[in-house]
Amino acid sequence: MEKILIIDFGGQYNQLIARRVRECNVYCEVKPWTTPMAELKAFDPIGIIFTGGPQSVYREGSPTVDPEIFTWGVPVLGICYGCQLMARLLGGQVTPAQDDSAREYGKTVTYYDTTCKLFQGLPAEGVSWMSHGDYMARVPEGFALTAHSDSCPNVAIADEARGFYGVQFHPEVNHTQHGIDMIRSFLYKVCHAKGEWTMGDYKDRAIADLRRKIGTGKVLLALSGGVDSSVAAALLAEAVGSQLTCVFVDHGLMRLNEGNEVEKAFAPWDINFVRVDAEARFLLKLAGVDEPEHKRKIIGEEFIRVFEEESKKIGAVDFLAQGTIYPDVIESGTGEAAVIKSHHNVGGLPDYVDFKEIVEPLRMLFKDEVRQLGRELGLPEYLVSRQPFPGPGLAIRIIGDITKEKADTLRQADFIFRDEMAKAGEDKQLNQYFAVLTNTRSVGVMGDGRTYDYTLALRAVTTSDFMTADWARIPYELLDKVSGRIVNEVKGINRIVYDITSKPPATIEWE
Repeated sequence: MEKILIIDFGGQYNQLIARRVRECNVYCEVKPWTTPMAELKAFDPIGIIFTGGPQSVYREGSPTVDPEIFTWGVPVLGICYGCQLMARLLGGQVTPAQDDSAREYGKTVTYYDTTCKLFQGLPAEGVSWMSHGDYMARVPEGFALTAHSDSCPNVAIADEARGFYGVQFHPEVNHTQHGIDMIRSFLYKVCHAKGEWTMGDYKDRAIADLRRKIGTGKVLLALSGGVDSSVAAALLAEAVGSQLTCVFVDHGLMRLNEGNEVEKAFAPWDINFVRVDAEARFLLKLAGVDEPEHKRKIIGEEFIRVFEEESKKIGAVDFLAQGTIYPDVIESGTGEAAVIKSHHNVGGLPDYVDFKEIVEPLRMLFKDEVRQLGRELGLPEYLVSRQPFPGPGLAIRIIGDITKEKADTLRQADFIFRDEMAKAGEDKQLNQYFAVLTNTRSVGVMGDGRTYDYTLALRAVTTSDFMTADWARIPYELLDKVSGRIVNEVKGINRIVYDITSKPPATIEWE
């Protein structure tokens, strides 16, 4: 399979680059810049993309790669920091911008040389998204200037004979007009990709790989009923059938009636389904814990311990399967990247796990790819399109310490929010929405009495990849109806707020 190698230098949009490449039906993987050169070469890419990054290429200790990479005969596209790094490694000069006019941030009118393969067929003028304070004072020998702005003469450079291209802007973000067309041009006109990456092909390859890996072994899957674990279950069922046991751990932190709904949804399936009522043990472990990372670690370890116990009941189990997806891996930190949050099925695992190996068949897929794979596997649309729900459940939607009373309160409030959104048809427009029980209490008035109860936050976002997200513009009338129902029907809540923060700078979840 043809592959694009994305070398990560720590920029904020790096995973978005990977998403854009896959949208063009070309497979790619992101590798940190610290990856050994032998491993990068063994990946055997048809093209390489250098990402952006927060450093300056001329500073000591800044991320870099061995210049040997330019001798592989493989096309390279450098983006922002990646462009400047390529220029420096090939003999150019990069310096701090001498004045403010040479620094460019945000939307910038840019002029393109449309004879360059990156820009062929595109308008000669458009808006690009800039984010750089350094300047290429001298471009390497053999490179031509292929785009400029009013303040910068070398917005893009190219050595088309060798297939080396660099852009100072970010084509991967929506703010750059025709940015994805530029990426597509690099993939198809420069790297000569064939577009082999489809979920149908992935399904066939993944099933074959799982059969080879698992052999005659037994597999235990953590089935939450969410999209990721459900698709993982269907994929494993296709691959190994009766060797699979699905364990649904009801940790007492599910949404209202969700445990019963999950069990009912999987009742017709030809799988070994085990439901474990573990509410008491999880709440006991979480008692008094208010730090979000600590919550995730506790829940991650307790999940594993439950699985180990269940595996002993059904006999020897060789593999633990999980519905880990690419954003889970990314946000849990890879290489020297910052840990945004540990996911219970990635960074939350304990050091010792009593299984031969962990199987994660969705580990390299984005959420929308997982949904498409589910359709390829024949899963019903209501399951494939289900609202995302984190593995730790309501534990990370209750700010502060967790009690059964708080969980019950949030369950009721969250149900009202989802119920009214569905009645209004807003559930079809939004990618994720939920309620958060904050740790803030405030004075209120109900009837003729004074109250001192909790503040509930509502959160709703639109997103295409869950790597970035925009807060949803829910009609005021609907928010008013939701607020009225919650404060009247749910004991312990007297104030409702709506989160209008996008990702970044926030995350979608609060913890």
